[in-house]
Amino acid sequence: MSANYKFFNHQSCEYYPCHEMTPEKLNCLFCYCPLYVLPECGGNYQMLDKIKDCSQCTLPHHIENFDYIMKKYQELIDVFHQLKQTEKIP
Repeated sequence: MSANYKFFNHQSCEYYPCHEMTPEKLNCLFCYCPLYVLPECGGNYQMLDKIKDCSQCTLPHHIENFDYIMKKYQELIDVFHQLKQTEKIP
């Protein structure tokens, strides 16, 4: 079974390449990481004051991490439910 939906490479993007990776390995599918909001996302980030700096993280850009990201979606849902309960989001 093909899993082509797990990989997309956007070489015509004005920011390409955003990381030093070979084009065959640079997955642009999660260009903006959906796990950013999670305190424990599993990626390589650092905190700059209160801002999460993910510029050195390549976790969402490896095809083998697609399933890992998809499994984290329940945690994302939980975070948004918590924010909604505290009225931090409409």
